[in-house]
Amino acid sequence: MMVDSDKADLSTLRINRDKSESPRTGGSAWKIVVPVAIVLIVVGYLLFQGNFASAREVETAAATLTYPSQANAVLTASGYVVAQQKAAIASKATGRLTYLGVEEGDRVIKGQVIARLESQDVEASLQRARANLDVAKADSEDAYLSLQRQNTLYASKLTSRAEVDAAYARFKRVVASIKSAEAAVSESEVAFEYTRIRAPFDGTVLTKNADVGEVVAPFGAAANARGAVVTIADMSSLDVEADVSESNITRVRVGQPSEIVLDAYPERRYQGYVHKIVPTADRAKATVLTKVKFKDRDERVLPEMSAKVTFLSKESDKSLINASPKLTVPRRSVATRSGRDVVFVVRDMKVVETAVTTGEYIGDRIEIKNGLTAGDLVVLQPDPGLVDGAKVRTKS
Repeated sequence: MMVDSDKADLSTLRINRDKSESPRTGGSAWKIVVPVAIVLIVVGYLLFQGNFASAREVETAAATLTYPSQANAVLTASGYVVAQQKAAIASKATGRLTYLGVEEGDRVIKGQVIARLESQDVEASLQRARANLDVAKADSEDAYLSLQRQNTLYASKLTSRAEVDAAYARFKRVVASIKSAEAAVSESEVAFEYTRIRAPFDGTVLTKNADVGEVVAPFGAAANARGAVVTIADMSSLDVEADVSESNITRVRVGQPSEIVLDAYPERRYQGYVHKIVPTADRAKATVLTKVKFKDRDERVLPEMSAKVTFLSKESDKSLINASPKLTVPRRSVATRSGRDVVFVVRDMKVVETAVTTGEYIGDRIEIKNGLTAGDLVVLQPDPGLVDGAKVRTKS
């Protein structure tokens, strides 16, 4: 009887291998693992979105300094300052340059001798022509007196008619020789004048193309010879020649007020107006040449300077002309996020949401009082899905 009771006791010591009755600690482990896995998945997705997602294509514009007068802007075009009266001064004769009396920047007046060529041979020809003229004039006096004597003798019947006719013919020949000698003198004077290079109009010397001792030939026809000696321009004839696209030329009219800004002096604005619209187009560039005259040009304006012309809808007020520029961006680049004005600045191919303080409107632009600096690229018309740090690429 003792053995049976021992077997019953040993049966109670068996290990229970039923999986349905696993320890409670296994369930609590799964409760930790599942949330951690979810977090890792979310983080991985975000990292994938930031580093491997395709960049969004956006249109950008730069924050620039804008003058209040440009609120009336209709169109902007680029061009260059061009002298409408400009000449490369050359000689009509061939010779060695012996005198050059000007250099770059000098002012000249019409008729002023700018340079001289060697002219000994021409001067000798001129002297000979003048001497021949003096001889012809002396002969004319003798022929005239001889004719007078023959007429007196013929009246007294002391000479024949033939003698009178011969004296008259001699006088006519001498008169003709005087005209020939005068023409020879004029010809020599013209040849001598060709050795003098004069300014054709009042202007300023832009370039000096030859030096004393060099050979000058008409239009540089001779080998190793200079053509133009100097180039001069009338500074009062300076205009800006701007190319306006064919699609926008209807927005420009003759007499339209304009504002000119030179790239060399961006802080200075010049008032102008449309002087002429050239009645032809450039087929290669699809543009029409427009000439804009200065109203208040100063000495800093020089030929061939690059310029930007803003065509205005109306004349600017004097108070706006002298106003300081303001930092602006296009109106459509400003968005509202969480009740504040922001712009999305493109940096390193990503956008940075930047809070800004806006001011007045200037045409289709808006003043930015703080938050940006000139030159910053901002996204135009940012859509609601654009977020801080998103990868972008700009439209070409």
